[in-house]
Amino acid sequence: MIYMKKIALISDNHSYFGKEVTDHLGDVDEIWHAGDIGDLNSLKEIRPLAILRAVYGNIDDQSVKELFPLNQLFMCEGLKIFMTHIGGYPGKYTKRVADIIKAEKPNIYICGHSHICKVMPDKNNNLLHMNPGAYGHHGFHKMRTILKFDIENAKVTNLRAIELGLRGFIEK
Repeated sequence: MIYMKKIALISDNHSYFGKEVTDHLGDVDEIWHAGDIGDLNSLKEIRPLAILRAVYGNIDDQSVKELFPLNQLFMCEGLKIFMTHIGGYPGKYTKRVADIIKAEKPNIYICGHSHICKVMPDKNNNLLHMNPGAYGHHGFHKMRTILKFDIENAKVTNLRAIELGLRGFIEK
């Protein structure tokens, strides 16, 4: 029997919402948000589309923190997922994140914050690090991005980065 979930990984919208985002979320089972949500109204169009798992980020106020935790640790189709907003990259984790990775041994570690879309293996901890970049307009990034992938039989498949357009350029 084949088990599969389609995932969209998003982060750092900083209160922004645009239709170009939901255009890419209609075919997924779950949406994972790696923090810096900003105004909760920015999730209004996203929440009905799929199961939403999120963490709060450093710009998020108490209203976001009441709904979403600092860390998410969960299983998805045989893989253990650890998601937080700030944590660093393989070889350069914050102490907090390094301690959680050591204790929990996730298969996938997800963070946001840097606004840089990056996927890389961490061979020392036997995990896949994922950062979807930013889909909002606030920040220094040039291209707004999200990640989409499938988790099928405890493996990440069909991984792709989606470019949503240039930061600061909003179509009318």
